[in-house]
Amino acid sequence: MSEASHAVSTPRPLRVRIAPSPTGDPHVGTAYIALFNYVFARKAGGTFILRIEDTDQERYTAGSEAAIFEALRWLGLEWDEGPDVGGPHGPYRQSERMGLYREQARVLLARGEAYRCFCTRERLDEVRKQQLASKSEKLGYDGHCRALDPAEAERRAAAGEVHVVRLRVPEGGATTFRDHLRPEPITIENRLVDDQVLVKSDGFPTYHLANVVDDHFMGITHVIRGEEWITSTPKHVLL
Repeated sequence: MSEASHAVSTPRPLRVRIAPSPTGDPHVGTAYIALFNYVFARKAGGTFILRIEDTDQERYTAGSEAAIFEALRWLGLEWDEGPDVGGPHGPYRQSERMGLYREQARVLLARGEAYRCFCTRERLDEVRKQQLASKSEKLGYDGHCRALDPAEAERRAAAGEVHVVRLRVPEGGATTFRDHLRPEPITIENRLVDDQVLVKSDGFPTYHLANVVDDHFMGITHVIRGEEWITSTPKHVLL
């Protein structure tokens, strides 16, 4: 469990969320993490939120959202805010929040904290092959488009050239965050963090951008999720 905010001057009411993707049948991992969030919220008198992360258009499955509702309620879980019950921070489906993600991507681009990348799938596949062959310490994007002049990048994008938007991870230093299941803070060197795609070529946000934007604007105070997300947390902290 990690804190979503690092500098809060006054205590805020506890707000946690479960954010499944409607990409198939509900699975035990969703129920497992939902239970922890639910119990934590109820014990602390906080708010338990259900958010549907449905921006993965390639894997979206019709009927999966209804199956998620049914499965969680079968387990006895009830949410205080969500797509079917409403709430003050809606909408609670990411596909209905696209304007917010686009605006935040524009903010990051304007600040130079994100950049447009025009690399083709073929080039990215070749880079990965070379990294694997050389047993590189860091697997991922090689920063080929980081140095593009922003004005040129805007011109190419306006002309319709296919591209994505990437996070500009600092080249030096490290990112530190606290996981409350561990006695000491976790520190990961920024050089080991790749420039994550934030907006895909189809204009839809990736999980990383939408997740952080929604947690911020929905006032999420604590994030409880699987251990596999630890290596991605530096990206979320930077965002």
